Amino acid sequence: MILVTGATGNIGRALLEELRACGAGPVRGLTRDAARVTFPEGVEAVEGDLGRAGSLNSALNGVRSLFLVQGMGAESEVLEAARQAGVEHVVLVSSITVQTHPHLPAAGVNAAVERLLKDSGMAWTILRPTQFASNTLWWATSIREHGTVHVPYADLGLPTIHPADIAAVARAALVEPGHRGRTYPLTGPERVTARQQVAALAAALGQELSLVGISREQAHRQMASFMGDETANAVLDLMGGDLNEELLKVRDTVPQLTGRPATPFRQWATEHAAAFR
Repeated sequence: MILVTGATGNIGRALLEELRACGAGPVRGLTRDAARVTFPEGVEAVEGDLGRAGSLNSALNGVRSLFLVQGMGAESEVLEAARQAGVEHVVLVSSITVQTHPHLPAAGVNAAVERLLKDSGMAWTILRPTQFASNTLWWATSIREHGTVHVPYADLGLPTIHPADIAAVARAALVEPGHRGRTYPLTGPERVTARQQVAALAAALGQELSLVGISREQAHRQMASFMGDETANAVLDLMGGDLNEELLKVRDTVPQLTGRPATPFRQWATEHAAAFR
């Protein structure tokens, strides 16, 4: 039995499809409200809250492999509940910042969860993706209302990854041999700038969009209002304020592990154009 947490999210929903398509056997998707979700045929919807590990007992019953995204709950308690339930293998989605920007507070938190998993006694596989293509959903309101995107570092490219590619790697790690005890940095197939992302969205929407470059200070004022000063500074560092070769590196991990090319941003834009209309 495989339990997928974050089953309604960008990675989790795609992972459920991957697991059913490959005939992975019994699969459960964790949700806070099973009556309100629709999962792929054959996936069992189970209720639980990652913020309350005690609510996971039923969901974990009989589970041998667990998919867990860091940052969605009390990971130390969740990992202990999984261990006590007899889970044998955990696939954890961490962040590439653990190796590219270990000094950032969020990277330290990710690294601590990785250590907890490694010390748990369960087998582990750690995925460290870079910036998600779905982060551009932050622009959706501005695009819908004004046809404009305001961003700093408009011409600095990062190897943005499609969340479905993370799901494809997670599927391989969960059902194929040879991935236990491995850590995989994950990126998209090429560096893509914010300007190129806006152009891809414009093409997908069939309309003109404009990009307005703004300063880091302007961006910080906007972002800090809803994510706080420290997080805003960290995000801006990762967007272009503190680049290094590790963060910029395009990696071939996705095609190596899945047997198919990593997905370019323009395909993500085409698939999700409706969110910007």
